[in-house]
Amino acid sequence: SDLASTTVSSPKSKEDQVVNGHDEKENNPFAEYMWMENEEDFNRQVEEELQEQEFLDRCFQEMLEEEDQDWFIPSRDLPQGMGQLQQQLNGLSVGDGHSSEDILSKSNLNPDAKEFVPGVKY
Repeated sequence: SDLASTTVSSPKSKEDQVVNGHDEKENNPFAEYMWMENEEDFNRQVEEELQEQEFLDRCFQEMLEEEDQDWFIPSRDLPQGMGQLQQQLNGLSVGDGHSSEDILSKSNLNPDAKEFVPGVKY
């Protein structure tokens, strides 16, 4: 590393400025490999980042599972007998077996009455 840091004190020509094919003004040619000097620290840092990511993934998964428990899912949360009741309720519809004429003929409402408007006194 001493060779890389030494510089030519008084360059006499352009050739004297070039050392090992690299211009001295250029950054250290081995800069991209300097992390290897502290490989243990680098490995520890990467390992910590991986553990942190794994921890966050587990927390996120637990959060999703808790959220699933909060949702009401009839097939899961209702007793088995309730499922049949649910199917029966789904089969019902409003107005089965009654035509609108039947309802009107049995009605005792006044068809000539004014339309109701809330807040207006008649």
